[in-house]
Amino acid sequence: MPGGPRTVRRTILVAPDSFKGSLTSVEVAHALAAGWMRARPNDTLVLAPLADGGEGTLVAIEAAGGWTWQEAAVHDPLGRRITVRWLRSADGTRAAVELAAASGLSRLAASELDPAGASTFGTGEVLRAVLDADVRRIDLGVGGSATTDGGRGILVALGLRVTGLGLRSPTEPDAVIDLRGLDPRLAKVSLRIACDVTNPLLGPHGAAAVYGPQKGADPTVVTELDGALGRWADALESATGRRERDTAGAGAAGGATFGLACLRDRFARFAILPGVDLVMDAAGFDAKLAEADLVLTGEGRIDAQTAFGKTALGVARRAEAAGVPCIAVGGGVEADGIAALAAVGAVAVPVSEGPQTLEQAMAAGTAPLERCGERLARLVDIGQGLRLID
Repeated sequence: MPGGPRTVRRTILVAPDSFKGSLTSVEVAHALAAGWMRARPNDTLVLAPLADGGEGTLVAIEAAGGWTWQEAAVHDPLGRRITVRWLRSADGTRAAVELAAASGLSRLAASELDPAGASTFGTGEVLRAVLDADVRRIDLGVGGSATTDGGRGILVALGLRVTGLGLRSPTEPDAVIDLRGLDPRLAKVSLRIACDVTNPLLGPHGAAAVYGPQKGADPTVVTELDGALGRWADALESATGRRERDTAGAGAAGGATFGLACLRDRFARFAILPGVDLVMDAAGFDAKLAEADLVLTGEGRIDAQTAFGKTALGVARRAEAAGVPCIAVGGGVEADGIAALAAVGAVAVPVSEGPQTLEQAMAAGTAPLERCGERLARLVDIGQGLRLID
């Protein structure tokens, strides 16, 4: 008897990631909630859309409330003028910035990809705009970049001076780095980097080898980029006195995390955090979890990568710690992903209702998610009915 007098009313926390390339986390959350309410209209649905630090991070944070959009005129990865948005907290003390907004792969058409020439300079300009707004607590999501410049563009925008290239070819003169021009306001900045990968800067698991191909680099260019990043690392680490090339996550965003990590001594506080943890913090997730009877999370694919800190696993871990059951829905669900979630007490459920191509799934919109939410709600009714019978 869905919604009937014997139905126990429950509070459901809906906290999914986006289904990348298809739906934002806000759209996914609303779709699951709409479906759930068809079967259990008396339940309380609390929405907490999430992200992992890449595109969609700002939308997820803004959805939690207490933030306002700001704009900055900057440059895209190829140096063209654009206007991007960042978030400022209602009390004016915090900012959330997405590297992808200025320096993201989505800024470029397939024919424009330039893995060797694309720059993070625009992201540095956004950070400078945040400083100009007198904000000193900054969360920076670094997913989805079009760049492999080791963060050089960001650092140059913040005042670093580089003389001599020494980055693309071993025959070019060595780079000389001057730190004296760095923006002195950095000394008062608390910077947290939201990073969902653990790759080092260099080598077979580094920025060029793993992420270069999706930015347009063929095997020859990947080798050249890795060499360039190595020379950049030699120069920057020598100038700053810090060795960060092997820091977990240094290879994120084409090495942007590496560049900023080398300057960690210049900041008041500096941290590299799993993207989902940072976004959950900004969204007030733990307070919402404390009131929940069940958590619904999810992402486009629940697979082997889920075990490496993706959103669904991050949510499931917190739910397990709080003693709240968790269900994760996925556009695609594979055995490795099921096992990763089962290890923390969560159940993985596919959204798909039959065989279909990725293109068909992406074109289906929110309707399959709504039907999935309804199915899950009716399963709760069945389980509740069995307990009443017992």
